[in-house]
Amino acid sequence: MSFHFDLFSKGYDQFLGSVLGPPDIPYWRAVLRLPVKGRLLDAGGGTGRISAALCPDVGQVVIVDHSQGMLRQARKKGNLELVCADVARLPFVDVSFERALIIDALHHFRRQKEGIAEVARVLAPGGMLVIEEFDIRRWGTRAIALLEKIVLMGSRFPSPEEIQHMLREEGLSLLEIRKGKWNSLLFIAEK
Repeated sequence: MSFHFDLFSKGYDQFLGSVLGPPDIPYWRAVLRLPVKGRLLDAGGGTGRISAALCPDVGQVVIVDHSQGMLRQARKKGNLELVCADVARLPFVDVSFERALIIDALHHFRRQKEGIAEVARVLAPGGMLVIEEFDIRRWGTRAIALLEKIVLMGSRFPSPEEIQHMLREEGLSLLEIRKGKWNSLLFIAEK
């Protein structure tokens, strides 16, 4: 799957910017309850399209992604720690992050349950995890899922109920589910 992201990494931010517009940074600051002195993990964060802009609000931004091409693009954005790894096997000690994001990436994780378990493991008590994921119950998301299947991306879009279940299994308290933008849902959880 990283092959696909390596392939279009150079134009990724420009494409998303033209389709979705610029990231709404005040929105993300509010959702994540920023600023915070600790570290922010962007799991499956790719180019850091959103998390790079949050650097002034946290002690450090760490982007973990499987695609070297996406991380090369993130490197251009400045002071970010970039880690090429599988989210299901994070190379960090327990309780080392105060905030974590999984934005439009969970459906790309080959091992979703293990990925959420790992993010929960490295999250400090009282820390927050925010997942934004397309809602597979919506026809637009089903079209995206079909397209990703046709191009052999290996994506699997979990249902909202599956996401809630994975969060609860890892001892995370679901604070809120809210409608996101572009057929997405936002799951806001706390450890």
